[in-house]
Amino acid sequence: MRLTAARLVTLIATVLGILVVGVAPVSAAPAAGQGLLSIGGLQRTYLVHAPPGAANGLVINLHGAGLTGRDQAVTTNYDAIADRYGFVVAYPDGVDLSWADGRGASVPDRQGVDDVGFLSTLITELTRQYAISPGRVFVTGMSAGGFMAQRLACDRADLVAAVVSVAGTLGATVPCAPSRPVSVLAVHGDADPVVPFGGGPMVGRGGPSVIVSAPELVNRWRAIDRCPPPVDTPGRSSSTGCADGTAVEFAIIGGGGHVWPTGFGFDASQAGADFFAAHAR
Repeated sequence: MRLTAARLVTLIATVLGILVVGVAPVSAAPAAGQGLLSIGGLQRTYLVHAPPGAANGLVINLHGAGLTGRDQAVTTNYDAIADRYGFVVAYPDGVDLSWADGRGASVPDRQGVDDVGFLSTLITELTRQYAISPGRVFVTGMSAGGFMAQRLACDRADLVAAVVSVAGTLGATVPCAPSRPVSVLAVHGDADPVVPFGGGPMVGRGGPSVIVSAPELVNRWRAIDRCPPPVDTPGRSSSTGCADGTAVEFAIIGGGGHVWPTGFGFDASQAGADFFAAHAR
C-alpha cells in the first residue's frame, strides 16, 4: 500500500501515542486543582497548586472562619509566592467553614471532627504524590486557620517542620507537647479586635473561647524549642539557634487589625515563605 505524506504523519502520530501511553509513569504527580479525601466518614475537599518545576516543599494554607480554601488562596496570593520558591501549596476546606482547633468554639470541634487527622493524611498524600522530602512540610493559616496551624504543630511535629500563624494563637486549655522542636513565626496585629493580642476571652464565628496571648504563644515555643534569649528590634523579636536548628520569631504589626497583612511594610505571605525556605529540616 502506498503511503501518502498525510497518512504517514497520521501513522507516526498513532504509534508515538501508543508508546507514550505505554511508558507513562504510574507515580506521576497529579495535575493541580480540586482534591478529595475521605476521612472519618466525611468527604473532605481541598485545592492544590503545583509549581511549574520540581517541587521543593509543601505548604498547607488554612483559611479563617467563614471562608474557604479558595478564599484563602485569593487573600494570600500564595500561588504566586509558592511558584517562586518551588512549593506545592494546598488550601483545605474546613467543616462548616471552620476548624476543630481545640477551643470548642466551632461546629467541627463540637462534632468531634478530626481535623488533625485530616490534615495529617493530606500531608502524607501530597508528599507522596509530589515526592516532597518529609523535612520540607510547612503550615500557615489566618485566624481560625492560625489556631489550627498551631494545634497541628503541637500534635504532629513529626510531620511539620515550621509553622506561620497569622492573627491566631492557641486555646488556653489546648495542650502543646510536640514530639520535636518546630520553627515558629507568629504574626499578630496589636490592635486586633477579634483575636486579642493580649489573650483572654474572645468571641468568634463559632462562639466564645479563651486564648493565650500572642506574646505567651511565642514564649511557650521558645521554651519548647529551648531557645536562647531573643533579639528585639522594632516590630520584631527573633530567637535563633534553638534546638535542632529551629527558630522562633514574633512579628508585631503596630496598629494592625484582624487581617492577613500586606501593608504596614510587612507582607505575611512573603515573610512566611522566606521563613519556610530558611527552616526546613
